[in-house]
Amino acid sequence: MSHRIVTIRRVWTTSTILAAATVAAASPAAAQDADADVVAEDEGLGAIIVTANRREENLQDVAISADVLGQQRIDNIFAAAADNTALAGQVPGLNVESSNGRVAPRFYIRGLGNTDFDLAASQPVSVIMDDIVLENVTLKSFPIFDVERIEVLRGPQGTLFGRNTPAGIVKIDTVKPDFTPSVSAGLSYASLDTFTFNGAVDGGIVDDVLAFRVSAQLQDRGDWISNGFTGEDDVLGGYTDFAVRGQVLLTPDADNRLSALATVQYRDLDGSSTFFRANAITVGDNDLRDDLDRDTVFYDAGGGNPAEYQQFGASLKLDYEFDAATLTSITGYWESEGFSRGDIDGGNLVTGPGFIPFPSDTQDSIDLEQFTQEVRLASNGDGPLTWQVGAFFFESDFDVTTVGFDFPPPVTVNHTNDAWAVFGQISYQLTEMLRVAGGLRYSDDEKDFIVVSGAAPQPVSVQDDQIDWDVSVFADVATGASLYARVANAFRAPTIQGRDVAFFSPPSVAQSEDITSYEVGFKSELADRRIRINGAAFYYTVDDPQFTAVGGDGNLVQLINANEGEAYGFELDTAFQITPEFQVTLGVAYNDTQINDENLAVGICAQCTVTDPTTEINDTTRALVDGNPFPNAPEWSGDFTAEYALPVGDDGEIFVFTDWVYLGETNFLLYESEEFNADSRIEGGLRGGYRGNDGQYELSVFARNITNEQNVQGVIDFNNNTAFLNDPRLIGAAVSFRY
Repeated sequence: MSHRIVTIRRVWTTSTILAAATVAAASPAAAQDADADVVAEDEGLGAIIVTANRREENLQDVAISADVLGQQRIDNIFAAAADNTALAGQVPGLNVESSNGRVAPRFYIRGLGNTDFDLAASQPVSVIMDDIVLENVTLKSFPIFDVERIEVLRGPQGTLFGRNTPAGIVKIDTVKPDFTPSVSAGLSYASLDTFTFNGAVDGGIVDDVLAFRVSAQLQDRGDWISNGFTGEDDVLGGYTDFAVRGQVLLTPDADNRLSALATVQYRDLDGSSTFFRANAITVGDNDLRDDLDRDTVFYDAGGGNPAEYQQFGASLKLDYEFDAATLTSITGYWESEGFSRGDIDGGNLVTGPGFIPFPSDTQDSIDLEQFTQEVRLASNGDGPLTWQVGAFFFESDFDVTTVGFDFPPPVTVNHTNDAWAVFGQISYQLTEMLRVAGGLRYSDDEKDFIVVSGAAPQPVSVQDDQIDWDVSVFADVATGASLYARVANAFRAPTIQGRDVAFFSPPSVAQSEDITSYEVGFKSELADRRIRINGAAFYYTVDDPQFTAVGGDGNLVQLINANEGEAYGFELDTAFQITPEFQVTLGVAYNDTQINDENLAVGICAQCTVTDPTTEINDTTRALVDGNPFPNAPEWSGDFTAEYALPVGDDGEIFVFTDWVYLGETNFLLYESEEFNADSRIEGGLRGGYRGNDGQYELSVFARNITNEQNVQGVIDFNNNTAFLNDPRLIGAAVSFRY
């Protein structure tokens, strides 16, 4: 049965189920706000609400460099069935990329991240969905849908959140159940046979006591990549990515002191992993080959580059409000199981493209369970003193299996991680103008590694504990203007990487990294809140930063510690309401990162032109990377949006919206070469249409990557100059409604 027939049946079944639920539950209701985090739109730009300090606050009152994406912006980003890497560049200083297709994205904030492609990789950017940390890289790929807002918090956040937050947090808050019945749905169809559906229905089951919300998303694309080696047209590249979420809210007492929110969610991905393109980059520079065709690969292996994943999550959040404080318990459980396979060398040895010295066809799979428990007590009221204390427990257990087709033989390794922490934060309003805050966190983290089947080196265990802290000062210097300063410390626990066991090498270990970050910033709203300009300058140092030396002609994944890393830069977030109908936003970030280690040497590519000094270690040429930038850390990044809405009649409007992202000069690997870097990358989107009945329905056409840019998203350097690219231009139409 073809991919398209399976897809059509899934689309029909899903649409029928949700349509039936919609008819059963629908009743007239006020239209929901298109941007749930923005209020008071008739009074300038309105307030942006964030939960950076685990309570709702105005962004302008928070001593953190943060940015927020609301519902409307998120809908545009994912209009053409994009995955979570589409967040790259949407916020200044944020980068996201993946060499595992729609799973295992790698996040970077202010240049700090991890290029490790293995499914056991640790990252210094924490992704948190509804207060549950999604620690494993596969969990970080759970589809973003029915979302109220996404907050990007830059810099260490360890005294309040989860774990592994030296770089910052991507915090995803989904839409919660409401006692007022509502229903929404959206359909779109775009080029490359791309189809999306999303829908939600909620309402009260028992008035003011029990409410529910069910939401779902389906993203589907047909096969669009031809295989030049076999001569088959449009046989690769398709996928079906389905996710559903159910929530029940219980508020049993009349005073609403107690609330319980139970959530279950599920994802089923059946599609494609990354499509690698052999010798896509010409030797001696970083230009793409002139004859590169994004619609064609030349694969003799990889089994079609499939990727199949199932993920399940469940959580229970309990809140009880006492007179002076609120007690919160958050319990979370997640599973992730699946695999992806790829023709890693990106071609074949006979017809090319270009010279490929040996074939590589591998598959990695994971079987994971994660459990988290958090308890915290936070003060109520609006007095000068606010505080929070809490405890956090984390446990994960997963197997990773690497299979080589011809080579290497199958190997399964097991990783376990047990961590716990206690934390607290206090804030005090010293004067009407000045507020100070400080936090402490004690963390204990232990990881264990064993080989389950295959070659069996000795088990490895690592452990560390540390006290982290932060201090901030926030001053309201004038009406609509404030200044702040923040110093924060955080650490990432030791990490074990065992994928090289499959290639007859021992596992590698990186010791803890410790970051100290200094930040000063300002926040301002001018011209009756029609102009918002927020900015921050930062400097941080990382002791023993964890890096991953990936690839090289030995095709290894080695964890290493450098002596030190440092970075400095700034972020600027602005918004302008030029007229009530015309709004513009502009964000810019500059980020200068540097590795400081005179003796750090890493493996190099097979066919590229290395520009670093080199040394010989055990008869192998290595590059000395002292002074190099962090991998995948664009020096400049920025985003721009503009929307114009022309009122039509009493309750309608014609609108045009455009959004653009820019990622500047980027080095993809630890060493520097002529080939494995990018000068600049830009992508833009456009959407236009009609909203009627005060926004209750919308008809639109859209385009993503409207200029059809061919941007390199990442590279593989071990046996040829392989690269993987962004999606081509997609043009489509959409219809949506909400009541």
